Amino acid sequence: MSSAAHAYARTAQTTSSPRDIEAQALLKAARQLQQVQANWNGPDKAMHEALLFNRRLWSIFMSAAESNDNPQPHEVRQNIANIGVFVMKRTVEMQTDPDPAKLTSLIDINCNLAAGLSGRA
Repeated sequence: MSSAAHAYARTAQTTSSPRDIEAQALLKAARQLQQVQANWNGPDKAMHEALLFNRRLWSIFMSAAESNDNPQPHEVRQNIANIGVFVMKRTVEMQTDPDPAKLTSLIDINCNLAAGLSGRA
């Protein structure tokens, strides 16, 4: 990547709202999962990396939802935590009994939440 591209990426990150950054991360995770699903070769490095990225992202969301500093209403925070628990369970299922169809719910959750964060829902 050129230095101009790096500068643009830094500027984009500093001018994006937290909601936009979260939406972009969810879409990145969804794209990785979609690529695994579309190019299914059984459990491989790409699958494990996509699941790891998604799990780390959802770990951050769950931690933020549980934080006492979180300004969101309790109900919203609880919903995020509940979705996170589902994502974690589905991830474990995918690792223990790989099936590309199991990725659909993870992809849909990420895309729908990203749309909501971006105001497109």
